[in-house]
Amino acid sequence: MSAGTQIADTAGAVLLFLGAAVSLLGAIGMVRMPDVLSRSHAATNPQALGMLLVLAGVALRLRSGIDLGTLGLVGFFQLLTGPVSAHLVARVAYRTGYAGREGLVFDDLDAQLSAVPQDGEGGTGPGGGR
Repeated sequence: MSAGTQIADTAGAVLLFLGAAVSLLGAIGMVRMPDVLSRSHAATNPQALGMLLVLAGVALRLRSGIDLGTLGLVGFFQLLTGPVSAHLVARVAYRTGYAGREGLVFDDLDAQLSAVPQDGEGGTGPGGGR
């Protein structure tokens, strides 16, 4: 085993450990945070960083082209879908009243929801803009 391979394996192991630690902190944050919005933040941001660190660690260990391409796709789709799912969870929590509105600095969604007619017609987009 060459010195470069040994250094890459060690760096990969460190990145794997850091990614697992960051993901663990996100999981602890999900359990400890008081409301849905805070839990959503704890679930997505550390998860994305932890996942990227784990992917980087695995990439340093595997070092083949097809594996790096697959890991790149996993990272890309993780970064693409994580914020969207967090946004949808937060929006549903807001609409159903599970998100505490008193702690919000800006509440742009309240004005949008107040402008929608209650009879189910209207709105700005498909599904009445909801």
